[in-house]
Amino acid sequence: MTDGNKAAPHRSVLYLFAAVLAAVLVTFAVFVPVAPFFFDDGSGVDDTTAQMEAQDLGFTPLAQLGAIPTPIDNPITPEKVELGRLLFFDPRMSGDGSMSCNSCHPSDQGWSVDTAISFGPPGTSHWRNVGSVVNIAYATSYNWEGSKKSLESQNSGAWGGAVAGNLDKALGEERLAEIPDYVERFADIFGTDTPLWDDALRAVATYQRTLVSRNVPFDSYLAGDQTALGDQAAAGLSLFTGKAGCVSCHDGALLSDNGFHALGVPQNDEFLTSPLRQITFRYEQWAKGATEDVYRTTDQDLGRYYVTHNQVDKGKFRTPGLRDVCYTKPYMHNGIFSTLDQVVEFYNNGIPGDGVENVDPLMRPLGLTQPEVDQIVAFLAEGLCGDPVTDTAPELPPYRDGTLPGEER
Repeated sequence: MTDGNKAAPHRSVLYLFAAVLAAVLVTFAVFVPVAPFFFDDGSGVDDTTAQMEAQDLGFTPLAQLGAIPTPIDNPITPEKVELGRLLFFDPRMSGDGSMSCNSCHPSDQGWSVDTAISFGPPGTSHWRNVGSVVNIAYATSYNWEGSKKSLESQNSGAWGGAVAGNLDKALGEERLAEIPDYVERFADIFGTDTPLWDDALRAVATYQRTLVSRNVPFDSYLAGDQTALGDQAAAGLSLFTGKAGCVSCHDGALLSDNGFHALGVPQNDEFLTSPLRQITFRYEQWAKGATEDVYRTTDQDLGRYYVTHNQVDKGKFRTPGLRDVCYTKPYMHNGIFSTLDQVVEFYNNGIPGDGVENVDPLMRPLGLTQPEVDQIVAFLAEGLCGDPVTDTAPELPPYRDGTLPGEER
């Protein structure tokens, strides 16, 4: 055994080696986000070590959904929920009176239409796939490009947008004022003499916030029930948080980082070949303030760019949550994939980056085998899908009769 003086140089070499190794590992963790399985098991025990390790790797631990986030100025009450429910199903909250919120977010189809591209009012078409409103309360921005920061403002665009509800605010308020039941409900809930547009938005948002996933097997698994996931789904979870690295973007309770990524999703012919959709596409360039050059030359939805007008955001779209994903096909901002198998295969193949602007560096080939692809799909389709969240259209209150306010009926 050497004495202390002779050992010192060897210790210095070891310390230097350890420092270099640590730097390599940190770099690997940053650029290759394949992580071990970290989650909040819902037990109430603060797993500080797992939490810190997950944060070091750049994602939030998977967890159960907490209490419904509620704005301070729009608390949830049963009366407001019921008013919002009526308004959600009421087609009179559209320009021509033919479309309700439920038209594009049908309560019996996972709260999203099953067409690749959503529709618009008669004579128009939308230009993107419509998202589900289940668990929408937990999102931090709305629309595929994150242009809205509150559910209330999102609803204003849904009712008033040219290729959505196409309803003028003043006309909407006048229609509500001609429905005695609504007048009474708005007075009781908001204390107003006549229904107001902004209060109607608050009511619908309140109803939507109550649409939350229920009896999800993965939540039971997080709570300690190891039998809640079948063998295939459990193996898929390990891949999701490990080899496949899905958790790098699909993390937290919602299984979304609420961020924006350019994935190089292929174009959808339904978008490219439809005159109505291409008209909407050009209109959206103008409406969202794109430059003249972008308006005249782009042939792709530019996503987040429309919000920031920053070149590095072209082609980036919001990461959707994955709870109840089995009910919300087709997938991606343009509905290009009709099955979860296609989605996982797309990620598995990766994007080399050539010719795809701003493609996310995470879009590398994953090297998954077919059995591993099947296991991830099992986790998505079985582990993350609970009992269907549904509702039925209520009986809507009628307009008043032909007499004017104050006249005898």
